[in-house]
Amino acid sequence: MKIDIWSDIRCPFCYVGKKKLEKAMEQFPHADKVELVWHSFQLDPQLKTQPERDPFEFFSEIKGISENQAKLMHQHAYNAGKEAGIEFNFEQQKIANSFKGHLLIQLAKEKNLANEMEEALFSAQFIEAKNIDDEATLIEIGKKVGLTEEEVQNALKSDDLAYKVKQDMNTAGNLGINSVPFFVFNDKYAISGAQQPPVFLEVLEKSWKEFSAGDNGLQIIEGDSCDADGNCN
Repeated sequence: MKIDIWSDIRCPFCYVGKKKLEKAMEQFPHADKVELVWHSFQLDPQLKTQPERDPFEFFSEIKGISENQAKLMHQHAYNAGKEAGIEFNFEQQKIANSFKGHLLIQLAKEKNLANEMEEALFSAQFIEAKNIDDEATLIEIGKKVGLTEEEVQNALKSDDLAYKVKQDMNTAGNLGINSVPFFVFNDKYAISGAQQPPVFLEVLEKSWKEFSAGDNGLQIIEGDSCDADGNCN
């Protein structure tokens, strides 16, 4: 059985959704037969990396709200993370474009290390406050996951991997996906957002029972997510 996941490593709810799916998988007796297929999705492809910027000041500027409002909006994500076992470090996170990180995810997919790479990049962005657009940082992350320095350097210059990132984005557009995380179970059922583990478990069980029943169209369950306009709720 397959679960396709569209996600951006700059999206806090994508990290929350990953953790909640993993908790559901712990209760699913057929978890060893489930393949997770990670897909790239950039919430802001044009974002200029500015690691020196204060994250709340930056967010308030692009959203046209006060810094206090920006902090309140992040509090919801912080609380969701806490519930999922994540200690978000929003105060020190770096404003960085995620494209190079997605190149590493595409390479990691080829080596069956995508889940580990997603976790490492999420941690770098939201906990360790690292610049995920910096080559030296990405080399460090890649080596931690199991890639070599040369593989990471080649990935960051790879037209083939860049094409795969864009292909994932195009597929998302064709499916009508405009916010992440977005989970598709066996090309049939979809969950939009970071739902609670029991919701994931219910869809896992239903999808397993209908493994070979065919596709009757997506049925979407919506939850906390971030969209391409920078709205997280």
